[in-house]
Amino acid sequence: MYAVNLGGTAIGSSINASTYYVENVVPCLARISNMPLTQADDLFDATENLDGFVAVSGALKTCAVNLSKMCNDLRLLSSGPKTGLAEIALPAKQNGSSIIPGKVNPVIPEVVTQVAFLVIGHDTTITMAAEAGQLELNAFEPVLFYNLFESITTLKGAVKTLIDNCIVGITANRNHTRDLLEHSVGIITALNPYIGYKKAAEIAKKAIKQDKSVRELVLSEKLLSAEELDKILNPYALSGSSHNMGPILSMNPSFHEVPKHS
Repeated sequence: MYAVNLGGTAIGSSINASTYYVENVVPCLARISNMPLTQADDLFDATENLDGFVAVSGALKTCAVNLSKMCNDLRLLSSGPKTGLAEIALPAKQNGSSIIPGKVNPVIPEVVTQVAFLVIGHDTTITMAAEAGQLELNAFEPVLFYNLFESITTLKGAVKTLIDNCIVGITANRNHTRDLLEHSVGIITALNPYIGYKKAAEIAKKAIKQDKSVRELVLSEKLLSAEELDKILNPYALSGSSHNMGPILSMNPSFHEVPKHS
């Protein structure tokens, strides 16, 4: 964005402009604006093509998409408090529902997602404006610039409000999440290398049918010791924290023998 076509006059040819002007107008503007502006290497290309703005808009859209996905996660993880996941609690920022007493809505993540929709829509407009140019000129810069500036401004505000009014106030429902972990059947996957896939599938089915925990069934059938289960089912290890994988790897040396491609 620091490369400008100033000095190109008509279609980048610099017609009717003195050499002194062409060579000095951008450095002069850089001093006045205190920005590291440079003159485009190819004034013809910089005049007729707006692909640089499309790239910037694409980066903003990518950021907006990731932020919205993050907000979807926050809304889902905070759903409840009784019938949802309720793994985390978002800070309450309004009285809640006008219909349901005591209901608190995830309004900040919802705001950010709406901004993401706006930015994604602006990106489409910017893309089409850049594409609509013909030959040496593009007559659709006004709508492109307007939407790009609005994307930057609104996305900046969305990030700030997400941090200040949501992220810093999130709390984890520790007891509930621990209970979810201990009664999860999915953790049986971690036991495959130790008890085999067939036995693991059998334990999983029993856990669901008998409403018992995987840990309880493995211990009752004496497949592994409590100490071994503590190491294998360590939440940090299960979540992929490599610095906690040491005890597990030492328990099962065959892990080291698995080829990388597999």
